[in-house]
Amino acid sequence: MPYDLLVVAALAAHLAFLGYLTLGGFLAWRYPRTLPVHVAVVAWGLGSVVIGYPCPLTAAEQWARERAGRPALPAGGFIQHYLTGVVYPERYLAVVQVLVGLLVVASWVGFVRSRRRRTAVARPQPGGEGPAAPARGRRPSGRRRSRPTPR
Repeated sequence: MPYDLLVVAALAAHLAFLGYLTLGGFLAWRYPRTLPVHVAVVAWGLGSVVIGYPCPLTAAEQWARERAGRPALPAGGFIQHYLTGVVYPERYLAVVQVLVGLLVVASWVGFVRSRRRRTAVARPQPGGEGPAAPARGRRPSGRRRSRPTPR
């Protein structure tokens, strides 16, 4: 029973990793500090596909499966067992990989564009004395001003 839980935990971690790999760049638009983590995740994912890095989550799931008395994962690991042929046809594996790559690139391009837009707002306006004034009722950080509470 505890090993079955470890199998499920490895499965959930794999799904979370792949979800973050695919969509984490969009999360960085809102939370820019997550971008270095996303770059590392993409580098690891790309390395596992192109170079063949062994996945520690697959190794952990394989270990837990053996102890739980379950059959081993196929040689292709997690993706081959749970996704290819289940979520998308096997013949579309390369198409899915390219689409994921395009999503990552699009998220990074959008991140750069959103950063440029924000820094352009903070630059001095032509003919002005300083940075653009913040929107009415907002602080430069984007948070609203707190209003005094009536007594």
